[in-house]
Amino acid sequence: MVKAAAVVPAAGTGSRMGAQVPKQYLLLAGIPLLGHALKVLDTSPVIQSIVLVAAAGEEEFCRKNVVEELGIRKIKAIVTGGRERQDSVYSGILALSPETDLVVIHDGARPLLSPAELLAVVEAAARHGAATLAAPVKDTVKMAGRDGLVAQTLPRERLWLTQTPQAFQRSLILRAHLAAREANHLGTDDAGLVERLGHPVKIVPGSYRNIKVTTPEDLIIASALLASPLPNDKKNDK
Repeated sequence: MVKAAAVVPAAGTGSRMGAQVPKQYLLLAGIPLLGHALKVLDTSPVIQSIVLVAAAGEEEFCRKNVVEELGIRKIKAIVTGGRERQDSVYSGILALSPETDLVVIHDGARPLLSPAELLAVVEAAARHGAATLAAPVKDTVKMAGRDGLVAQTLPRERLWLTQTPQAFQRSLILRAHLAAREANHLGTDDAGLVERLGHPVKIVPGSYRNIKVTTPEDLIIASALLASPLPNDKKNDK
């Protein structure tokens, strides 16, 4: 079986959530969002170790109130995050063993990842060097000009909502981050940094259930999804 190490960025402030604590520590069914994400990685046979990236000053809180409280066993290190998510992921990658082959990067605010989806992304990365979980776009997407007028209607059948986890060969994702830092380029996800190198990224169809909790509405949706598991989720229903 393919083996990988995971980097979990959880250093964001969650400003759009408008809560008194960072969103990764908000409770979902009595467990922090971050805890749900870590439990899937910790119990997966394909994940050998986890590097958790916490905000400066939150490292010990994270260790005591999430890692130790939930009995997460595979944590290799808790490192301090940077100003941007990209900086945090880079710090996490540097903390991995140089012998790591595949790196899985998963947002700490995505609590509903399934074990099957995790395995599928890792296996795809082992074959292609880079892979990302994604769900097909359901709505019509329009591109607007600076004047606010529609410039183009994009072909929905070719559009995907990118998720995490994303998985890469360690040497490839490290090279992608180094190239981005050298160019002072700030991407919106790690797959985009790899794309800048000209390396293809394999899309692995995922579930609409694997949402990123960013706003108060997302937390309500996640709570409903967690309470109503749908094993036959029609993830490709457009």
